[in-house]
Amino acid sequence: MFAIRNYNNPNSVTFDDFKKDLNKIKCIKRLFRRYEIHGELKVHLLLNHIIVMYNVFDDAATPLLFYKIDAKHWAILKAFMIVLNRLPDTLNTDVDQECLKHLNLL
Repeated sequence: MFAIRNYNNPNSVTFDDFKKDLNKIKCIKRLFRRYEIHGELKVHLLLNHIIVMYNVFDDAATPLLFYKIDAKHWAILKAFMIVLNRLPDTLNTDVDQECLKHLNLL
């Protein structure tokens, strides 16, 4: 309910469009697991998915991402949010430093 109330995509006409945008979270979670297990970080793909989330959910993307993503991956998520300047100051602790190094190379 929270997601649909904060959804703002003028190009979306159907509920399927909404579901496709919301499924970006599943892709983000899968890429975080891959990074955790194999050490493979697809920086550009993750940035793209997270930016799309902010484009269609605006500021509501932050609580939505923290709600849907496992707490063990929050440190990785926080690194991406720092680079995008979307992380609230109160959450600016416990950031994945290795991930942040990869992002700072961009």
